[in-house]
Amino acid sequence: MLPALALLICIGFVLFLLRLDCKHSRDVTRAAWITTIWMAYAASRSLAQWFGSYSTDPEIASPIDRTLSILLLIIALRLVIRREFPWTNTIKDNAPLIVLLGFMLVSILWSNIPFIAFKRLIKEILAFIMGMVLLTEKDPRQAIQSVLRRTIYILIPFSVLLVRYFPRYGVAYHSWSGQKMWIGVCDQKNGLGMLASIAVFFLIWSISRRWHRPDRAGFRYQTLVDMLILIAALWLLKGPGSYSATAVVTLAAGLSCYIGLWLMKKIKIAMNPHISVVILALIIIYGTAVPFIGRLPAGDISSGLGRDSSLTGRSEIWADLVPAAMSRPILGHGFFSFSARKISKQYANSHNGYLEVILGLGFVGLFLVSVFVLSSFRKAQRELRFEYDWAVLWICWIIMVLLNNITESTLHSFSSVTMAVLMWLTISYNSRAGS
Repeated sequence: MLPALALLICIGFVLFLLRLDCKHSRDVTRAAWITTIWMAYAASRSLAQWFGSYSTDPEIASPIDRTLSILLLIIALRLVIRREFPWTNTIKDNAPLIVLLGFMLVSILWSNIPFIAFKRLIKEILAFIMGMVLLTEKDPRQAIQSVLRRTIYILIPFSVLLVRYFPRYGVAYHSWSGQKMWIGVCDQKNGLGMLASIAVFFLIWSISRRWHRPDRAGFRYQTLVDMLILIAALWLLKGPGSYSATAVVTLAAGLSCYIGLWLMKKIKIAMNPHISVVILALIIIYGTAVPFIGRLPAGDISSGLGRDSSLTGRSEIWADLVPAAMSRPILGHGFFSFSARKISKQYANSHNGYLEVILGLGFVGLFLVSVFVLSSFRKAQRELRFEYDWAVLWICWIIMVLLNNITESTLHSFSSVTMAVLMWLTISYNSRAGS
């Protein structure tokens, strides 16, 4: 097939998918599109990368990306102000989140690049504002679901298109080994792997949830297209040149947790709130310990996943970055004020979200992040009594985020899709509880 024809077919297919979602999300207003645009942008590569003007130096900002962020922020703020967002209740009911955001702001005081760090903090605030837009919808949970689905409907088909017909944009080569890698709409292989794993998990959850609805016949076509997109996401996840062990393990853990929670409901076993919180805390401790040990403490897991004992060079990265983290262990170097590229231009990031938090915010910041995650988990546990399917999604999402951050880095920033959705789920609990 000619690339131009494939592009036209892909555009038409995506428009059909988006129209189908709009049809079945009638309570979601057009305002949610601003959050959809932001999420699709956050989950893919930057505009500067698309147009070939990207700089790997974090201190060099991209004018085109900065302009887009400012535009999205202005539109979102106008929507929130017009809809009279309940600021007081949201701040009061989300103290751990507000304290964490406040500490990010204060940490700029000891940053060696305060102006750059402040501009980067605007992206965190933008993610929070996008959540506020969804909370002003009639049904915030449906709005979150719609935004996630629309993002997947856009990015998965276009990733397939780029890999198959436009390899100049959808395929890259490893800087060390020269290995061919599928990247799709993302900026690197692991980004595509995480996008695909999120899509697979969400679509399985969505199809299963729809299957139990009494009016599921009316959603027949959406179920069929969801299954088609699910197959495409699996192809991207497992296809040659795009295999991401982290994404596969994260997805397997999420699905295992999903099945386990539904089996517990079926045989009427309640989740012990104290034991589950302890397990979650142990995952955080384990993830924090990994870069200091320099490898996964659990035997030959990496070799079983098709990776060498150094976890594809991560051990060397951690060996270089841990001393930098321990040079300022309490408060860190300041939010977004330490880049792995300061150590070596070959390092895109620390490849461990817990270490990334320590580098920027110190162990104090890691404690605050942990408190936020654990408080979110407790809310998800309470939600099991009201909306079990949403609570299951929420709990599995937290597990996936924590496990993914053992060898990848998203925990330090709410501008990442995984952390943004976790934040939205957290504040949506208060929206439901207060209604």
